[in-house]
Amino acid sequence: MRVVLLVLALLVSVAAPASAGERPPKWELQPTGVTAQFRGLSAVSARVAWVSGTQGTVLRTTDGGTSWKSVGPPGAETLELRDIEAFDADHAVTLSIGPGTDSRVYRTDDGGAHWRQTFRNTDAAAFYDCLAFFDPWRGLAMSDPVDGRFRVQATFDGGRSWRQVPDSGFPPALPGEAGFAASGQCITTAGPFDAWLATGGGATARVLHSGDGGRHWTASATPLPSSPSAGVFAVAFRNPGQGVAIGGDYANPAAPGPAVALTRDRGRTWRTPEQYPTGYRSGLAWRGGAVLAVGPGGSDHSPDGGRHWTSFDTGSFDSVDCAGAACWASGVQGRVARLSR
Repeated sequence: MRVVLLVLALLVSVAAPASAGERPPKWELQPTGVTAQFRGLSAVSARVAWVSGTQGTVLRTTDGGTSWKSVGPPGAETLELRDIEAFDADHAVTLSIGPGTDSRVYRTDDGGAHWRQTFRNTDAAAFYDCLAFFDPWRGLAMSDPVDGRFRVQATFDGGRSWRQVPDSGFPPALPGEAGFAASGQCITTAGPFDAWLATGGGATARVLHSGDGGRHWTASATPLPSSPSAGVFAVAFRNPGQGVAIGGDYANPAAPGPAVALTRDRGRTWRTPEQYPTGYRSGLAWRGGAVLAVGPGGSDHSPDGGRHWTSFDTGSFDSVDCAGAACWASGVQGRVARLSR
Protein backbone atom coordinates (compact mmCIF):
# COMPACT_ATOMS: atom_id res chain seq x y z
CA MET A 1 0.00 0.00 0.00
CA ARG A 2 2.84 2.39 0.81
CA VAL A 3 4.25 1.77 -2.67
CA VAL A 4 0.89 2.49 -4.31
CA LEU A 5 0.49 5.71 -2.35
CA LEU A 6 4.01 6.76 -3.27
CA VAL A 7 3.35 6.17 -6.97
CA LEU A 8 0.08 8.12 -6.80
CA ALA A 9 1.82 11.01 -5.06
CA LEU A 10 4.53 11.08 -7.72
CA LEU A 11 1.99 11.16 -10.54
CA VAL A 12 0.14 14.05 -8.90
CA SER A 13 3.40 15.99 -8.39
CA VAL A 14 4.50 15.54 -12.01
CA ALA A 15 1.22 16.66 -13.55
CA ALA A 16 -0.08 19.05 -10.92
CA PRO A 17 -2.65 21.49 -12.37
CA ALA A 18 -2.55 25.23 -11.93
CA SER A 19 -3.86 26.41 -8.56
CA ALA A 20 -7.42 27.66 -8.33
CA GLY A 21 -7.80 31.14 -9.75
CA GLU A 22 -4.41 31.10 -11.47
CA ARG A 23 -4.57 31.93 -15.17
CA PRO A 24 -2.13 29.76 -17.12
CA PRO A 25 -0.12 31.27 -19.97
CA LYS A 26 -1.52 30.99 -23.49
CA TRP A 27 0.15 30.89 -26.89
CA GLU A 28 -1.39 32.85 -29.76
CA LEU A 29 -0.23 31.51 -33.14
CA GLN A 30 1.06 34.16 -35.56
CA PRO A 31 0.72 32.87 -39.16
CA THR A 32 3.99 33.11 -41.07
CA GLY A 33 2.88 31.79 -44.47
CA VAL A 34 5.79 29.32 -44.71
CA THR A 35 6.43 25.68 -43.78
CA ALA A 36 10.05 25.89 -42.64
CA GLN A 37 11.01 24.46 -39.26
CA PHE A 38 12.17 27.26 -37.00
CA ARG A 39 14.64 26.09 -34.35
CA GLY A 40 16.30 29.53 -34.25
CA LEU A 41 14.40 32.27 -32.40
CA SER A 42 15.31 35.66 -30.98
CA ALA A 43 12.77 37.82 -29.12
CA VAL A 44 13.61 41.53 -29.18
CA SER A 45 10.32 42.92 -27.85
CA ALA A 46 6.57 42.38 -28.02
CA ARG A 47 6.65 43.73 -31.58
CA VAL A 48 10.04 42.59 -32.92
CA ALA A 49 11.18 38.97 -33.28
CA TRP A 50 13.37 36.95 -35.64
CA VAL A 51 13.20 33.24 -36.52
CA SER A 52 15.57 31.06 -38.55
CA GLY A 53 15.37 27.53 -39.85
CA THR A 54 15.38 25.11 -42.73
CA GLN A 55 16.13 26.02 -46.36
CA GLY A 56 18.09 29.07 -45.21
CA THR A 57 14.87 30.76 -44.04
CA VAL A 58 14.94 33.86 -41.85
CA LEU A 59 11.75 35.77 -41.02
CA ARG A 60 11.40 39.05 -39.15
CA THR A 61 8.35 40.79 -37.70
CA THR A 62 8.18 44.37 -36.48
CA ASP A 63 4.44 44.47 -35.76
CA GLY A 64 3.97 41.77 -33.15
CA GLY A 65 3.59 38.91 -35.62
CA THR A 66 0.81 40.40 -37.72
CA SER A 67 3.12 40.24 -40.74
CA TRP A 68 6.44 38.55 -41.45
CA LYS A 69 9.12 39.44 -43.99
CA SER A 70 11.43 36.83 -45.47
CA VAL A 71 14.97 38.19 -45.06
CA GLY A 72 17.27 35.15 -45.28
CA PRO A 73 20.83 35.33 -46.62
CA PRO A 74 21.02 34.88 -50.42
CA GLY A 75 22.54 31.56 -51.44
CA ALA A 76 21.78 29.89 -48.10
CA GLU A 77 18.82 27.83 -49.34
CA THR A 78 20.59 24.51 -48.67
CA LEU A 79 21.59 25.45 -45.11
CA GLU A 80 19.95 24.78 -41.74
CA LEU A 81 19.93 28.08 -39.84
CA ARG A 82 19.50 26.60 -36.37
CA ASP A 83 20.23 29.71 -34.30
CA ILE A 84 19.73 33.47 -34.55
CA GLU A 85 20.64 36.25 -32.13
CA ALA A 86 19.07 39.66 -32.79
CA PHE A 87 20.07 42.89 -31.08
CA ASP A 88 17.19 44.98 -32.44
CA ALA A 89 15.02 45.23 -35.56
CA ASP A 90 18.03 45.81 -37.83
CA HIS A 91 21.00 43.92 -36.41
CA ALA A 92 21.19 40.12 -36.15
CA VAL A 93 23.60 37.18 -36.39
CA THR A 94 22.52 33.71 -37.58
CA LEU A 95 24.32 30.35 -37.48
CA SER A 96 24.01 27.46 -39.91
CA ILE A 97 24.89 23.99 -38.66
CA GLY A 98 26.53 20.98 -40.23
CA PRO A 99 29.88 19.31 -40.79
CA GLY A 100 32.72 21.20 -42.36
CA THR A 101 31.80 24.28 -44.37
CA ASP A 102 28.08 23.89 -43.68
CA SER A 103 28.75 25.56 -40.30
CA ARG A 104 28.71 29.30 -41.03
CA VAL A 105 27.82 32.62 -39.43
CA TYR A 106 26.08 35.53 -41.20
CA ARG A 107 25.44 39.07 -39.94
CA THR A 108 23.00 41.76 -41.10
CA ASP A 109 22.95 45.44 -40.16
CA ASP A 110 19.87 46.49 -42.15
CA GLY A 111 17.04 44.16 -41.11
CA GLY A 112 18.11 41.35 -43.45
CA ALA A 113 18.26 43.38 -46.67
CA HIS A 114 21.94 42.47 -46.87
CA TRP A 115 24.02 39.78 -45.13
CA ARG A 116 27.74 39.20 -44.83
CA GLN A 117 29.23 35.79 -44.16
CA THR A 118 31.61 36.35 -41.25
CA PHE A 119 32.65 32.78 -40.44
CA ARG A 120 32.94 29.54 -42.41
CA ASN A 121 34.20 26.43 -40.67
CA THR A 122 37.08 24.74 -42.49
CA ASP A 123 37.65 21.83 -40.09
CA ALA A 124 35.83 18.70 -41.31
CA ALA A 125 35.75 17.39 -37.72
CA ALA A 126 33.90 20.44 -36.33
CA PHE A 127 30.11 20.84 -36.21
CA TYR A 128 28.75 24.10 -34.78
CA ASP A 129 25.48 23.87 -32.83
CA CYS A 130 24.56 27.24 -31.35
CA LEU A 131 25.73 30.73 -30.40
CA ALA A 132 25.06 33.32 -27.70
CA PHE A 133 26.09 36.89 -26.86
CA PHE A 134 27.05 38.61 -23.62
CA ASP A 135 26.22 41.99 -25.17
CA PRO A 136 25.99 43.44 -28.69
CA TRP A 137 29.75 43.02 -29.13
CA ARG A 138 30.96 39.87 -27.38
CA GLY A 139 29.67 36.42 -28.22
CA LEU A 140 30.52 32.71 -28.46
CA ALA A 141 29.73 29.98 -30.99
CA MET A 142 29.92 26.35 -29.84
CA SER A 143 31.02 23.28 -31.80
CA ASP A 144 30.97 19.60 -30.89
CA PRO A 145 34.33 18.33 -29.60
CA VAL A 146 37.32 18.17 -31.92
CA ASP A 147 40.26 16.01 -30.83
CA GLY A 148 38.61 15.36 -27.47
CA ARG A 149 37.70 18.92 -26.44
CA PHE A 150 34.81 21.23 -27.18
CA ARG A 151 35.58 23.96 -29.68
CA VAL A 152 34.36 27.55 -29.28
CA GLN A 153 34.74 30.61 -31.52
CA ALA A 154 34.66 34.07 -29.90
CA THR A 155 33.73 37.45 -31.34
CA PHE A 156 34.45 40.88 -29.92
CA ASP A 157 32.87 42.97 -32.67
CA GLY A 158 29.27 41.79 -32.77
CA GLY A 159 29.89 38.74 -34.95
CA ARG A 160 31.77 40.58 -37.71
CA SER A 161 34.84 38.42 -37.07
CA TRP A 162 35.62 35.28 -35.04
CA ARG A 163 38.65 33.62 -33.51
CA GLN A 164 39.03 30.24 -31.85
CA VAL A 165 39.26 29.97 -28.07
CA PRO A 166 42.38 27.90 -27.17
CA ASP A 167 41.53 24.24 -26.56
CA SER A 168 43.66 24.25 -23.42
CA GLY A 169 40.89 26.08 -21.57
CA PHE A 170 38.48 23.13 -21.85
CA PRO A 171 38.26 19.93 -19.80
CA PRO A 172 38.40 16.68 -21.82
CA ALA A 173 35.11 15.72 -23.47
CA LEU A 174 33.55 12.39 -22.56
CA PRO A 175 33.41 9.67 -25.23
CA GLY A 176 30.41 10.44 -27.46
CA GLU A 177 29.73 13.80 -25.76
CA ALA A 178 28.38 16.62 -27.93
CA GLY A 179 25.87 19.45 -28.06
CA PHE A 180 22.33 19.32 -29.45
CA ALA A 181 21.41 21.84 -32.17
CA ALA A 182 17.71 21.60 -31.32
CA SER A 183 16.77 25.11 -30.22
CA GLY A 184 19.80 27.38 -30.42
CA GLN A 185 20.07 27.12 -26.63
CA CYS A 186 22.94 24.71 -26.01
CA ILE A 187 25.01 27.77 -25.06
CA THR A 188 23.86 30.70 -22.93
CA THR A 189 25.26 33.70 -21.07
CA ALA A 190 24.35 35.80 -18.03
CA GLY A 191 26.08 38.98 -16.99
CA PRO A 192 29.31 40.20 -18.57
CA PHE A 193 31.49 37.08 -18.09
CA ASP A 194 29.50 33.90 -17.32
CA ALA A 195 28.66 31.35 -20.03
CA TRP A 196 27.43 27.75 -20.03
CA LEU A 197 27.51 24.89 -22.58
CA ALA A 198 24.93 22.06 -22.47
CA THR A 199 25.97 18.53 -23.42
CA GLY A 200 24.72 14.98 -23.83
CA GLY A 201 25.53 11.88 -25.80
CA GLY A 202 28.10 10.54 -23.35
CA ALA A 203 27.88 8.62 -20.10
CA THR A 204 26.76 11.78 -18.25
CA ALA A 205 24.79 14.85 -19.30
CA ARG A 206 26.94 17.80 -18.29
CA VAL A 207 27.00 21.58 -18.22
CA LEU A 208 30.31 23.40 -18.78
CA HIS A 209 30.76 26.82 -17.17
CA SER A 210 33.10 29.71 -17.89
CA GLY A 211 33.40 32.65 -15.53
CA ASP A 212 35.87 34.62 -17.64
CA GLY A 213 34.04 35.23 -20.90
CA GLY A 214 34.76 31.84 -22.45
CA ARG A 215 38.53 31.43 -21.99
CA HIS A 216 38.45 28.70 -19.31
CA TRP A 217 35.78 26.09 -18.58
CA THR A 218 34.85 23.57 -15.89
CA ALA A 219 32.35 20.71 -16.22
CA SER A 220 29.60 19.60 -13.83
CA ALA A 221 27.38 16.54 -14.01
CA THR A 222 23.59 16.88 -14.11
CA PRO A 223 20.93 14.29 -13.17
CA LEU A 224 19.42 14.38 -16.68
CA PRO A 225 19.54 11.14 -18.70
CA SER A 226 22.32 10.86 -21.26
CA SER A 227 22.68 8.68 -24.35
CA PRO A 228 23.39 9.30 -28.06
CA SER A 229 19.90 10.85 -28.25
CA ALA A 230 19.58 12.25 -24.72
CA GLY A 231 21.11 14.92 -22.53
CA VAL A 232 20.79 18.63 -21.79
CA PHE A 233 19.26 20.35 -24.83
CA ALA A 234 18.86 23.86 -23.39
CA VAL A 235 20.25 25.82 -20.49
CA ALA A 236 19.10 29.25 -19.29
CA PHE A 237 20.18 31.50 -16.43
CA ARG A 238 18.13 34.20 -14.75
CA ASN A 239 21.37 35.68 -13.38
CA PRO A 240 24.91 34.31 -13.03
CA GLY A 241 23.84 32.20 -10.05
CA GLN A 242 20.39 30.77 -10.81
CA GLY A 243 19.84 28.50 -13.80
CA VAL A 244 17.74 25.72 -15.29
CA ALA A 245 18.77 22.87 -17.61
CA ILE A 246 16.24 20.88 -19.61
CA GLY A 247 16.23 18.09 -22.18
CA GLY A 248 15.42 14.39 -22.27
CA ASP A 249 15.57 11.86 -25.08
CA TYR A 250 14.44 13.01 -28.53
CA ALA A 251 14.32 9.39 -29.72
CA ASN A 252 11.90 8.58 -26.89
CA PRO A 253 10.09 11.89 -26.39
CA ALA A 254 7.37 10.46 -24.15
CA ALA A 255 9.84 9.14 -21.55
CA PRO A 256 8.59 10.45 -18.18
CA GLY A 257 11.89 11.98 -17.09
CA PRO A 258 12.95 13.74 -14.97
CA ALA A 259 14.62 15.92 -17.59
CA VAL A 260 14.97 19.18 -15.64
CA ALA A 261 17.72 20.26 -13.26
CA LEU A 262 18.20 23.43 -11.20
CA THR A 263 21.28 25.24 -9.91
CA ARG A 264 21.85 28.17 -7.58
CA ASP A 265 25.65 28.12 -7.56
CA ARG A 266 26.60 29.08 -11.14
CA GLY A 267 26.17 25.52 -12.34
CA ARG A 268 28.62 23.82 -9.99
CA THR A 269 25.86 21.52 -8.69
CA TRP A 270 22.49 20.51 -10.18
CA ARG A 271 19.41 18.93 -8.59
CA THR A 272 16.09 17.53 -9.77
CA PRO A 273 13.10 19.72 -8.76
CA GLU A 274 10.00 18.52 -6.91
CA GLN A 275 7.96 18.57 -10.13
CA TYR A 276 8.99 18.47 -13.76
CA PRO A 277 7.49 18.37 -17.26
CA THR A 278 6.68 14.95 -18.66
CA GLY A 279 8.70 14.08 -21.75
CA TYR A 280 11.39 15.62 -23.89
CA ARG A 281 11.76 19.42 -23.96
CA SER A 282 14.16 21.30 -26.23
CA GLY A 283 13.65 25.00 -25.40
CA LEU A 284 13.79 27.06 -22.23
CA ALA A 285 13.40 30.73 -21.25
CA TRP A 286 13.08 32.87 -18.13
CA ARG A 287 10.21 35.33 -17.82
CA GLY A 288 11.06 37.26 -14.70
CA GLY A 289 11.13 34.64 -11.94
CA ALA A 290 9.05 32.19 -13.99
CA VAL A 291 10.29 29.67 -16.55
CA LEU A 292 8.80 28.48 -19.85
CA ALA A 293 9.73 25.17 -21.48
CA VAL A 294 8.73 23.87 -24.92
CA GLY A 295 9.17 20.75 -26.99
CA PRO A 296 7.45 18.62 -29.62
CA GLY A 297 5.06 17.32 -26.94
CA GLY A 298 3.89 20.66 -25.55
CA SER A 299 4.67 23.67 -23.37
CA ASP A 300 5.09 24.00 -19.61
CA HIS A 301 5.19 26.87 -17.15
CA SER A 302 6.94 27.14 -13.80
CA PRO A 303 5.96 30.19 -11.70
CA ASP A 304 8.69 29.57 -9.13
CA GLY A 305 11.97 29.25 -10.99
CA GLY A 306 11.63 25.62 -12.03
CA ARG A 307 10.52 23.98 -8.79
CA HIS A 308 6.92 23.28 -9.86
CA TRP A 309 5.55 22.90 -13.39
CA THR A 310 2.19 22.97 -15.16
CA SER A 311 1.49 21.95 -18.76
CA PHE A 312 -0.47 24.65 -20.62
CA ASP A 313 -0.28 23.77 -24.33
CA THR A 314 -0.01 20.56 -26.38
CA GLY A 315 1.25 22.08 -29.65
CA SER A 316 4.75 21.38 -30.97
CA PHE A 317 7.48 24.00 -30.53
CA ASP A 318 11.27 23.72 -30.66
CA SER A 319 12.42 26.98 -29.11
CA VAL A 320 11.19 29.74 -26.79
CA ASP A 321 12.67 33.15 -26.00
CA CYS A 322 11.62 36.12 -23.90
CA ALA A 323 12.50 39.81 -23.92
CA GLY A 324 11.24 40.94 -20.55
CA ALA A 325 7.60 39.83 -20.38
CA ALA A 326 7.34 39.44 -24.18
CA CYS A 327 7.77 35.75 -25.04
CA TRP A 328 7.79 33.94 -28.38
CA ALA A 329 7.93 30.28 -29.44
CA SER A 330 8.78 28.66 -32.78
CA GLY A 331 8.83 25.21 -34.36
CA VAL A 332 7.71 22.92 -37.17
CA GLN A 333 5.66 23.86 -40.22
CA GLY A 334 6.31 27.57 -39.82
CA ARG A 335 4.77 27.65 -36.35
CA VAL A 336 5.44 30.86 -34.42
CA ALA A 337 3.45 32.04 -31.41
CA ARG A 338 3.44 34.93 -28.99
CA LEU A 339 2.52 34.59 -25.32
CA SER A 340 -0.74 36.40 -24.68
CA ARG A 341 -0.55 36.39 -20.88
